Amino acid sequence: MSKYTAPASIQHELAATAQHLASVLPATASHTIDAGIAAVHATGLAQHSLRAGHKVPDFTLPDALGQPVALAALLAAGPVVLVFYRGNWCPYCNVQLRAYNQALAQFKGFNATLVAVSPQTPDLTNLTAEEKELQFPVLSDLGNTVAKQFGLAYQVGDAVYHTLHGVGIDLATFNGDDSGELPLTGTFVIAQDGTIAWAATEANFKQRPDPAVLLEALAKL
Repeated sequence: MSKYTAPASIQHELAATAQHLASVLPATASHTIDAGIAAVHATGLAQHSLRAGHKVPDFTLPDALGQPVALAALLAAGPVVLVFYRGNWCPYCNVQLRAYNQALAQFKGFNATLVAVSPQTPDLTNLTAEEKELQFPVLSDLGNTVAKQFGLAYQVGDAVYHTLHGVGIDLATFNGDDSGELPLTGTFVIAQDGTIAWAATEANFKQRPDPAVLLEALAKL
């Protein structure tokens, strides 16, 4: 018998988000953003990031209240579900974070801690946690230091950078630097010994794994 009730799939909401954005964004902006996804996919970065079987680097990052959170301390208590997201400005990230927050009790049923990481400044990380009433640690990875260790950091490129700015998304303000760098969307199930048991990294930020997939991975630990 299953140890949990599978939460609802988020794929319909992700598709609805994509459809809505396609209807409200200028066609040139949508084209530039999609071209940016294709360019990142062509680099093969997603295939060269940390995968199942790899050991994760330990890290300590500040949470939404500025308190340090160490991965080693979380793993001492149980497995960790680690999510790298782009920022509070990303509608697809918001779908994922809210859905995972709703499935939090089921994650805890496997003694797992859910953690989300983005390159946002601490103030905006705090805003993310408060606006979405997230009940799990949300950490600020300034400069994508940890994202780089996981092989996730990439340059969005001038065209995408300026397109985002043109629709009100100023990465320099959100991230506190002008690097134009973001993490790939990456989701990892990490066993207590620090080994990645399951991983999904995507060049296409519109794709996110359902909570049920993570619960299945946790059930196998």
